[in-house]
Formats: sequence, structure tokens, C-alpha cells
Amino acid sequence: MKRRRVLFIRLSQFKVFLKKLLVALVFISALALMMLSKADNLVLNKVNNSALLVLNPIIKVLQLPAQFVFGAYDTIRDIALVYQENKSLKKENLDLLMLKNQVRTLKIENRLLARMLHYTPPPEASFITAKIVAEEGDAFSHSMIAYAKHTESIHKGQVVLGAESVVGRVDDINGSYIRILLFTDINSKIPVMVERSRARGILSGDNTTVPKLLFTALGSDIVEGDMLVTSGVAGVFPAGLPVGIVSKISKDGIEVETITDIERLEYVKIVDYGVYEGILNMNGDN
Repeated sequence: MKRRRVLFIRLSQFKVFLKKLLVALVFISALALMMLSKADNLVLNKVNNSALLVLNPIIKVLQLPAQFVFGAYDTIRDIALVYQENKSLKKENLDLLMLKNQVRTLKIENRLLARMLHYTPPPEASFITAKIVAEEGDAFSHSMIAYAKHTESIHKGQVVLGAESVVGRVDDINGSYIRILLFTDINSKIPVMVERSRARGILSGDNTTVPKLLFTALGSDIVEGDMLVTSGVAGVFPAGLPVGIVSKISKDGIEVETITDIERLEYVKIVDYGVYEGILNMNGDN
């Protein structure tokens, strides 16, 4: 019992000693910091620079493994991306090759059928761009005046196209100025057909922005949203040119919405398909 008591007393004294030592160390550290704060900055800068000179090489050496890992990761990722792109391009190239073979086959079939039917292809179209300089719109006419520098190859009856569709035909030429009869004019009558069902009719202007589809057969398959294209009947317009979209069907008739916004036209293309002149030559020969 006496030994345990002596040991306990000694431990208690040791703990007190440690507490006093810690207090003394804290005091000495605080005093040292105060002295350092009052010391010359040049000395501190020298110490700091010396420490950096020693530590910088060590830090760089320690960074090398991390840089190597990140570099290897980027390289592997780039290789994976290139592999995926290469795989996608190979597939796309194969699809294009198959499509090319299909097109080549269709061309050969088309040539064989043309020979069997003695088909003569129409002449290639040429066009001249003209700038709209005036608009004529009243109760009796709906037309525009366009300007083109060279009008030698422009003839009455040629097709006039806007950005996306037919807008009319050439009505008159006076020097460098061309009068365009719009298909919304009351005097305009264009043979058209429904692209989907091939139902035919006449697109008639009424001097408004909404022409009417007339003379359609009873029971014709026409619904709102159908695209109207030129039918090629009468030879004025070649077949297949977009004209308008059926916007409303009622007991009062079939209204057609123009594809090209005629009121905002700035430039038009006057196209020569060689169709109108061909009809005139045939009539002249007869």
C-alpha cells in the first residue's frame, strides 16, 4: 500500500511538472514570435527565400508522379475518343458507299428505261436574278416591277421564282425593267396539282394574298396542309414547282396560302426552262 501511495504522489508531481513545462513553452513561443515580428524584414525574407530554394526542387520532384498520371489519363482519353470517332466515320463511310452504289444502280436503270421509252430529257434551266423596285397592287391588278441589268434572254411568260416557290410569270419587258404578273393577280390562272394525291385544279388569283383552288374534280382527295405544285399542263410552267399550301377548305372554296411571302420580296429569279418557247415554236410550226 505504501509503494502505491508513493507512486501516485510521484505521478501527480510529474503531471504538475508537465503542466508547468507546457506553460513555459507556450510563453517562450509567444515571446519568440513577438521578437520575430519586430525583427528586420530582410532577415525574414532571406530565411523565406532560402526555404523556398530548398523546398521547390522537392515539391517539383513530388509533382512528377501526379503529372505523369494526369498526362497518361489525358492520352488514354484522347485515344479512346479517336477510336470512337474512327469507328463512327467507318460506319458513315460504309453507309455512303452503299448509298453511292444504290445511286449508281438507279442511274443505270434510268438510262435503260429512258432508252426503252425513247425519252428525251428537257433542256437545263437558266435564270437571271432581278431586284424588285416597285409593287403594283389595287383592285384591278397585282404585279411587281423588277430591274435586271441584262434582259436579252428574258421573254414574256417565263417563270418567276421567289426564295422557295413560284411567285408569278413575266408579263412585259421594257428595257431593263420587267413587269411580273403575280399568281395572286385576278388575271393569273396556274394549272396545279396536289403533290400527295395528284389531284389537279387551277390556282386562280383574286388580288388578295389568298388565291383559290378552282375546277377540282368532285371527290378529289384534298386536305388542309397539302402542298400544291405546278402540273405542267398548258406548257407555261414545268411540272413539280412548289406554289402554295392548302390552308382552308370550306363551302366557299379552297383557299391556298403562298409559300413565299410576296409582300417581303426583294429579289426574284427569272427562270428559263425552255418550255414556253417550245410551245410557241410548235404552235408557230402548225
